[in-house]
Amino acid sequence: MLSPLMACGEETAESLLARARGVLAPTDGELQAAGLREPVEVLRDRWGVPHIYAQNRDDLFFAQGFVAAQDRLFQIDLWRRIGLGETTELFGAEAIEADRFARLIQYRGDLAAEWASYSPDAEAIAVAFTQGINACIDRFGPQWPIEFQTLGYAPKKWRPADILGRMSGIIMVSNWQREVARARLIAEVGLERARLMAPTDPHRDFAPAADLDLSAMTPDVFRGYAASTKALSFTPSTTQSNNWVVDGALTASGKPLLASDPHRALALPSLRYIVHLHAPGWDVIGSGEPALPGVALGHNAHVAWGFTIVGTDQSDLYLEETHPDDPRRYRVGDRWEPMHIVHETLRVRGKTEPVPIELRFTRHGPVIHQDESRGRAVALKWVGSEPGGAAYLHSLAIDRAESAKALRDALGAWAVPSLNFVYADVSGDIGWMAAARTPIRRGWDGLLPVPGARGEYEWQGYLSAEKLPQAFNPPQHWLGTANHNILPPGYQESIAYEWSAPYRYQRVAARLTGQSRFTLEDFQSIQQDVTSIPAGILANVLRSVTLPADLRPYATLFAEWDGVLSAESQAGALYAVWMQELMAEFFTDRLPQEARLDRGDLRSLNLLLEQLADPQPAYFGTDPDRQRDDLVRLTLGRAVLRTRQLLGDDTAQWRWGRLHTATFRHPLAGLGAAYEQAFNRGPVPRPGDAHTINNTRHDDRFAQVHGASYRHVFDLSDWDQGRSINTPGQSGQPGSPHYDNLLPLWAEGRDFPLVYSRSKVEEVCRHRLRLVP
Repeated sequence: MLSPLMACGEETAESLLARARGVLAPTDGELQAAGLREPVEVLRDRWGVPHIYAQNRDDLFFAQGFVAAQDRLFQIDLWRRIGLGETTELFGAEAIEADRFARLIQYRGDLAAEWASYSPDAEAIAVAFTQGINACIDRFGPQWPIEFQTLGYAPKKWRPADILGRMSGIIMVSNWQREVARARLIAEVGLERARLMAPTDPHRDFAPAADLDLSAMTPDVFRGYAASTKALSFTPSTTQSNNWVVDGALTASGKPLLASDPHRALALPSLRYIVHLHAPGWDVIGSGEPALPGVALGHNAHVAWGFTIVGTDQSDLYLEETHPDDPRRYRVGDRWEPMHIVHETLRVRGKTEPVPIELRFTRHGPVIHQDESRGRAVALKWVGSEPGGAAYLHSLAIDRAESAKALRDALGAWAVPSLNFVYADVSGDIGWMAAARTPIRRGWDGLLPVPGARGEYEWQGYLSAEKLPQAFNPPQHWLGTANHNILPPGYQESIAYEWSAPYRYQRVAARLTGQSRFTLEDFQSIQQDVTSIPAGILANVLRSVTLPADLRPYATLFAEWDGVLSAESQAGALYAVWMQELMAEFFTDRLPQEARLDRGDLRSLNLLLEQLADPQPAYFGTDPDRQRDDLVRLTLGRAVLRTRQLLGDDTAQWRWGRLHTATFRHPLAGLGAAYEQAFNRGPVPRPGDAHTINNTRHDDRFAQVHGASYRHVFDLSDWDQGRSINTPGQSGQPGSPHYDNLLPLWAEGRDFPLVYSRSKVEEVCRHRLRLVP
């Protein structure tokens, strides 16, 4: 939560919005922008999407940086500070731990190799993009957006290397967090019990190294990461998404259709930003992170693509032994080697002198936690430490692919995050690849921390692109992913053992195999699907359990439900509350608290539902059916009581959407009621949950915290028929007409035309800005 850096006086929501409108970025007319070579046109459509037309590459990316800063300057300034470890200037000493972690994971290798790993012109693009941001900062000053005025600071100028930050990548590489949780689980309940309660897929009889001190693995290992992700309220659990593609054999148009809806934490402004980039050699439209050049997912004139997280294990924790007399030395074989030490300083709000920090590194990576008294240090090895490890920046190569095969070839160099790309081209080819820099581990599995001294737990390079899971023009004519286990039958390589529950993918597969001659409207319907497979499983379980008389009416309500988790569903509300009670009761005594933390949560809905459907003695004792029945009766009774307390005694008035809502919270909302009223948007009722295709994952209070704030669907027979959404709006500036104009569409499950041709763009243009040298 942000706190004010200066006295703001008495404000009302009306006065705040008036001040915000007074400093809105101009989106019409002509502006001079030092650094341009030739004029650039920026046509914003009625939904707030900027279509940028430039006459050369450098001006194109200069304009992209300029426009992104117009709409999202406060957001990208905060992101830059988080990535570079400069938040203590805003938050004071409480942010030292966060900045230390960010600096530990920064790329510190050869910059020439780093730039070259993305595309031959990546550095030139970054120079132009950051020059555009800086030109916008110069145009704003000193009339900064209201967030800067309220907090009393000015945005910093950008350097090209600022876009190489690793924070947005590390939040999507979560395997190392589960290593700690699994180690704690073994330490608490023993190895055999741990294997039962945290099974892997494929099955693996994981075990710690013989001399590994598991007691050294405590939640303190997460302290820096937790601090560094708190400022933006990133959701630390596994990121989830859906995507699918069908070829022309299954479509009404005879050309491929493609859908993608990446799921991230709900935020205001949105984590994604839609843009259309047009210049010689460039004509790409879609979304990406506003602080990065290019388009992360979308289409160009030839190819369309979308992605989901794979979950490839791209990280490992090494427990290093440190010298009893010198904690800056650690064991390597039979020798003591010095750590690499970096001394830096932090500018801390409230302190007159810079605060020194010491960053330590072993051969395995940054030391993210150290217990000097016990002679132990934990080092994090992850692929982001190497050239090419900046999240999504390799999109600069993807954006220019001229065929499905060319895009597949470009994906061979993709590093972070691990992504299931589905793609299609106008000639009719479709494909999928689990693109990621994938470590090779020989003789160990990466499921637990390993000792670092002996050198027997080292990566043996990376899998070649040909060995990554993939398919091209499959005989079933469709491909899709939803963070589920994507390993093909007979696949021999070890890339991951932890996946999301399979229910979203099962539902996608059911929809795609249930008809032919798909249209865009069909794909839109699938994206909004909220039929719950887990609800059907629970309904079957309930039919097999004898219930007391007072619970039977609620069982009837449940049994008569079709499993569609709409906002209007009566039984859906009871289902959601019951699911919470089941998860809590089943895992409380079986899984220690330290294995149920947000960072490294080992609870599995899949395991719970399997055991409810077919209870086993290993989980329920010597009389598993009776114990399962007792669990069902106990938790359903609690769920009924809670639901009545939340929604009243009359089940006719129960509605899932009364409990399950989404509110978009501005970073300044914590400053008081006036800021909440002026800047927050919502709540809006929501359907679905974490296991429906329309993923609306919620917290313990049923508020949606995660989901598809961005979606797109494309018919490759006509790019102008594409549809998209990005909520709550394209602009991050309160008072802008595009601050929240897309929220009503999103809340109702609708979207808008993502037009592509110049003629269609002209038809829907609402703001015309000309940037001139």
